[in-house]
Amino acid sequence: MTEPIEEKKTPTNPGDEWLQVESLDLDAQGVAHKADGMVVFIEGALPFEEVQFNVHRRKNNWEQGTVTTIRRESSQRVRPGCPHFGLHTGACGGCKMQHLDPAAQVAVKQRALEDNLWHLGKVRPENLLRPLEGPAWHYRYRARLSVRHVVKKGTVLIGFHERKSRYLADMQVCPVLPKQVSEMLMPLRALIGSMDARETCPQIELACGDAPGSTALGTIALVLRHLEPLSHADIDRLKAFAASNEGVQWWLQAKGPETVKLLEEGGTPLAYRLPEFGVSMPFKPTDFTQVNPHINRALVGKALRLLDVQPEERVIDWFCGLGNFTLPLASKAREVLGIEGSDTLVARATDNFKKNQPATTARRALSATKFVARNLFEMTPAMLVADGSADKWLVDPPREGAFALAKAMADLHQQPELRTDGWTPPKRIVYVSCNPSTLARDAGLLVHQAGYRCTFAGVVNMFPHTAHVESIAVFELE
Repeated sequence: MTEPIEEKKTPTNPGDEWLQVESLDLDAQGVAHKADGMVVFIEGALPFEEVQFNVHRRKNNWEQGTVTTIRRESSQRVRPGCPHFGLHTGACGGCKMQHLDPAAQVAVKQRALEDNLWHLGKVRPENLLRPLEGPAWHYRYRARLSVRHVVKKGTVLIGFHERKSRYLADMQVCPVLPKQVSEMLMPLRALIGSMDARETCPQIELACGDAPGSTALGTIALVLRHLEPLSHADIDRLKAFAASNEGVQWWLQAKGPETVKLLEEGGTPLAYRLPEFGVSMPFKPTDFTQVNPHINRALVGKALRLLDVQPEERVIDWFCGLGNFTLPLASKAREVLGIEGSDTLVARATDNFKKNQPATTARRALSATKFVARNLFEMTPAMLVADGSADKWLVDPPREGAFALAKAMADLHQQPELRTDGWTPPKRIVYVSCNPSTLARDAGLLVHQAGYRCTFAGVVNMFPHTAHVESIAVFELE
């Protein structure tokens, strides 16, 4: 999947200007400049290549186009691993970087992280962490697959949208999904095509769990969104499909997320495992869990090593979710507080904690752990102080970041009189981010207004072949 493609030596438009590509942006567009200084963004072009291109969008100071000819090819260009990837009509838009060597993809993301930290936050990490990497293929355990019955084609399509289009790509396989799921795409298409409800099932949400006692692929949960009640015949078809495909578990969703229900009782419940910490995390198919379980296991281990939790310490896990970091922290710290935005998640995390308390003394019990609900996007210094001092923090926000939390920390640093009840700031913060721009914004507050320095930062390649940048940063109190 990574052998170089053949170089194209014959220009298709010999009168066009040849440009040398200088860099790659996070949309996987090559960036070049014309002789007059005009910036050009070229889809399909890689750094250091000489290319010609067709323009499809013009503005006053930039153009956007698609590569047509490559005269000098990058050594980092590789053959895409998926037949549906590319610039051709109908190409899938799910991945952006399959034509770039995986190691070079990570380098692009590392540069994006550093650029965001500096340009948006004026922060330079003292040290760069080695990137966290895992399998480049068959890594994606979660996906929302669109479903459409296309009468003109006489078929049902299931998968991702075409590149820059509202139409679905005609996908037979998807090598970023687990191999068993990729091989199931065509049978799934045939199944939906045979159903009475083929016109009213717009989506299948995929969520995979680990096998009992291991980290191998286990339960494959498929949540079928249906706009009309399913007939008895359709229910029977779904059950027959599950019976003939090992691990498949159907869930039905008639309306909102609260209507999701299991079609048939029995089977192996969904769960993922963190064997380094002896933790098993039950979840529902519509819960937020990380897309890439291989990287999630590595990320949790890395975060806890960077946090360096000691047995006598109290730790707060902000944006704790189901307890992905909280439960491993509870295997190390004296006390852990998990804070999330909804009472429902707090109840689910509490239940996960109870299920992971050992029934015997064969392994160490998890330490005292409590979960509470807070509006994490409207945190104030008083609210922060009310939850008490902690030696260390783990912060893992959504794409919006943790601005209110960072701002409250800055206010407490600049107005010591707000630190009531003997409150003290954490001496170390590990921040896990899925958006480098909001990480940079929050890092700027922590470093320039809250008394911290950024000691480490690095990328986590959670989504190979896509432009998504996951990262981790460490902040130490001055």
